[in-house]
Amino acid sequence: MTLPSLRLKHNADRRIRGGHLWVFSNEVDTAQTPLTELQAGQEVQLETSTGKPLGLVCVSPNNLICARLHSRDSSHVLDKSLLVHRFKVALSLRERLFDKPFYRLVYGESDLLPGLVVDRFGDYFVVQIGTPGMERVRDDVVAALVQVFKPQAVLFKNDSGARKLEGLESYVADAFGVMPELVALEENGVAFQAPVRDGQKTGWFYDHRANRARLAPYVAGKRVLDLYSYIGGWGVQAAAFGASEVMCVDSSAPALDRVEANAELNGVAEKMVVVEGDVMAALKELKNAGERFDVVIADPPAFIKKRKDIRNGEAAYRRLNEQAMRLLNKDGILVSASCSMHLEEDKLKEALLGASRHLDRNLTITERGFQGADHPLHPAIPETGYIKSLFCRVTPV
Repeated sequence: MTLPSLRLKHNADRRIRGGHLWVFSNEVDTAQTPLTELQAGQEVQLETSTGKPLGLVCVSPNNLICARLHSRDSSHVLDKSLLVHRFKVALSLRERLFDKPFYRLVYGESDLLPGLVVDRFGDYFVVQIGTPGMERVRDDVVAALVQVFKPQAVLFKNDSGARKLEGLESYVADAFGVMPELVALEENGVAFQAPVRDGQKTGWFYDHRANRARLAPYVAGKRVLDLYSYIGGWGVQAAAFGASEVMCVDSSAPALDRVEANAELNGVAEKMVVVEGDVMAALKELKNAGERFDVVIADPPAFIKKRKDIRNGEAAYRRLNEQAMRLLNKDGILVSASCSMHLEEDKLKEALLGASRHLDRNLTITERGFQGADHPLHPAIPETGYIKSLFCRVTPV
């Protein structure tokens, strides 16, 4: 099969040769290979300005990132065979790292499958597709998963905002079998049930697994506040790790119902208190009520979704962490996390330092956390690293 070509301008191949997988529209020699003549999701051969093959890409003609490379061998087209191979390679890493089948199986570019995310919950798989190229082969994605894993069910959770930017429709649908409303998982020895159909993202956030494991020595015998708790990933584990009491705050009543159910699942329901409402408003109410905690966990949704949001987002992280510090006992622990790709760790540190000085507190960082190893960082693509987690000791000056 002969594929159309996408030719780069002179010297525009340096990033690709250096390991990057993205092609930007201003790097394409549109005089020789017009992007407008290609269909969204079409697979083409990427070439240097002199016509030398660089590999295969799928195109998004109307986007700044107009193509993503999935193979440096032009004979390995994006089909079921390549997907089976990539899944097996991805699985070999996860099986080395985890003794139970609960993890992110595929993490886009880092697993050489741009636009594809797959989370595994035992025999159940949740798939998120974010590019036209992967949408084009979605049936092959399912067929490859069935061949390699023989799953009970596969769910398409294709409702992310990124799809709209690619001109893709939003939908949640069974792709194979029938996905139940709740699926079981285990993390750090703690059991959960995740709402994969109606919950956030794929229903669970595996990316903070290692950071949540670090909670154990900090929370034993302590009173803990978990902000933006969702279904209790941090809070229920804190209780299971020996916290004396855990208060979970979230704006979603269904999420808090799952906190209580997950706490019951682990025999720690008597330790849990849930508060429904806006987190910032709840922080003020708790402060006014004279509440104090030994540990506060602040893991909000992304305050910075685009570069234009950086300034306001940094201010939001500062406000959140300052209000969280106000609720700490004299020798308290603040776990401050961010999933904003555009927030640099140093900027989070600045926000924490500024908040602590405004309150006349001393702050030291005891541990720094990153995303789990099932979310590997692609060294040429810094955007694949997004999780920050800082464990801070906050004391009087």
